[in-house]
Amino acid sequence: MISVYDLTELRSDCDRRGVYGRTLRAFLVAFFKRGEPWAGPMARVPDESRLRIVERLAGPCLKLVARLDSQIDGASKLVFEVAPGRCFETVILRYPSGRTSLCLSSQVGCALRCRFCATGQMKRVEDLTRDQILGQVSAAQQQLAPEGRTVDNVVFMGMGEPFLNEAAVFAAIGVLTDGDAFNLPEPSVLVSTVLLPDVARRFQAEFPRVNVAVSLHSSRQHVRAKLMPIAARHSLDEIKPLLGELASTRRRGVMIEYVVLRGVNDSPEDADHLAEFLGELRCHVNLIPYNPIDGVELEAAPDDAIDAMSDRLRARGLCVTRRRSLGRDIEAACGQLIQRGLPIQGDGGELSSSVT
Repeated sequence: MISVYDLTELRSDCDRRGVYGRTLRAFLVAFFKRGEPWAGPMARVPDESRLRIVERLAGPCLKLVARLDSQIDGASKLVFEVAPGRCFETVILRYPSGRTSLCLSSQVGCALRCRFCATGQMKRVEDLTRDQILGQVSAAQQQLAPEGRTVDNVVFMGMGEPFLNEAAVFAAIGVLTDGDAFNLPEPSVLVSTVLLPDVARRFQAEFPRVNVAVSLHSSRQHVRAKLMPIAARHSLDEIKPLLGELASTRRRGVMIEYVVLRGVNDSPEDADHLAEFLGELRCHVNLIPYNPIDGVELEAAPDDAIDAMSDRLRARGLCVTRRRSLGRDIEAACGQLIQRGLPIQGDGGELSSSVT
């Protein structure tokens, strides 16, 4: 079988089987860009070509088991099951401007165990496949189609560390930016990472225009290592040169992610130290309010401390934004994604490709 997401093989197979290019394009537009359920794109294939496609083609197969909609903002959380008791989450973010973002997961759970992130508390860690990553986008497109919306940009900020699932994530980005598939401009895709050096260099070589957000959270090595165990293996001195390499090919440089924590990294001295560390780097600092996690003794910095940090960084010439976290009431905001193996309420139905 050929996956609908394997465009190279799909194009080659259709050519061998005499399926006209315009027929394939009509099918791909309906599936990828319009977000139609599987029967819709198939109906656009003429009868004489349908069997030649159907008998070899496998579509999305993620099982959507729940959808939770925020009652206070434009977020929806989709919960998918990969096997009994193993679930992961994807978040749709609707903004008042009409823009729609999708927060993708690359793993079930995460091995990095950052203290401020609920996903690291999950005991299971499992890489998602290319098709499972892209299936999240197809599922979101189907959920959004009745609203007249479509996914405008994708951020790998859900469960997992994308660079620990390099092959699948790189392959998925290729399909996300393929003109015959989701057709997203490269700058409309963003990968959030702790910045594993070897993978980062390969990423830079392959995707010099795909945006990058680097989980920094402190410019003091000892503080960062307490918050992020991986920092003990890859120090700030090691990753700093990579920041410059990544910034050099991106219009807006790199995003620096910084969860602001009371008494940990929110002081004026922390702001000054961060400004010194970043120096002349082309970047923008994204200050992220902390969303409390059960069993974790960290506190969110008060709003006035975040505002003071923002002002101090701007005074040093840095571009600073404050993240607006959507979906807190459904545990879909930054750092809140977790599945504990509890029973899922509701049934989102199955997104399958079964064709008879």
